Amino acid sequence: MTKPPKPDDLTPWTSLKEFTDARIALGRAGTSLPTRELLKFNAAHAAARDAVHAPADFEPLARSLKAVGEVVLHVHSQAADRAEYLRRPDLGRTLSPESLADLEGRPPCDVVIVVADGLSAGALAHVEPLLALLLPELRGAGLSVGPIVLARQSRVALGDGVALALGAKLVLVLIGERPGLSSPDSLGAYLTFDPQPQTRDSARNCVSNIRPAGLNVRPAAWKLAHLIGQALRRELSGIALKDEGGEPPPQFAPSGLPQLPHG
Repeated sequence: MTKPPKPDDLTPWTSLKEFTDARIALGRAGTSLPTRELLKFNAAHAAARDAVHAPADFEPLARSLKAVGEVVLHVHSQAADRAEYLRRPDLGRTLSPESLADLEGRPPCDVVIVVADGLSAGALAHVEPLLALLLPELRGAGLSVGPIVLARQSRVALGDGVALALGAKLVLVLIGERPGLSSPDSLGAYLTFDPQPQTRDSARNCVSNIRPAGLNVRPAAWKLAHLIGQALRRELSGIALKDEGGEPPPQFAPSGLPQLPHG
């Protein structure tokens, strides 16, 4: 005799679970959640907390970038440690005096890329495959790309100070986003044309949720390349700049970090 279907197998929501990580059709045990779902929730919450507090390890990325000839610079914000960074967002937006001194005096460029730990160190795992697609696209369009700046205890606005110190026309900040209960490793990309002190968020464009279970690096890199090109051509970014790049063409495929001359 076949067993009758479970109650949560009968709901029309169940078939939608394969399309999303959102917590739907969880079932119930009496008036509460099933124990398995409660345990999953607690595990996801712990993973999100760990992502926020875990220190970032920039060294593997730095080695990979240097191995293909990229210039890599290390900077940090005015937040002395992780605890202060989480308590004082304002300090994470400003370069330390030592970092500012290290950046000054370098040749100007069209684009500078800042890789920041932000609120998820695990998001750094998506940076290398993203740059493998993005860097050749930018340089193939004739843009000069400055050093790759790795920023510790950083918020998005720290990239403005980096761009001003390096004389860059546009800054792209790749940063670990605030973790969700199903996305502890989400990478965000924020681009700003002509960044200035106290730049408003409305002057930035954001490509969010870059990760295997979200927006894959291939369409993300294509969107960013298109937005950067349009921002420099039209000399603007933010709410006045829309994503009209469409889908990436078949030939837009990763081939490893490129061995190309620096701008």
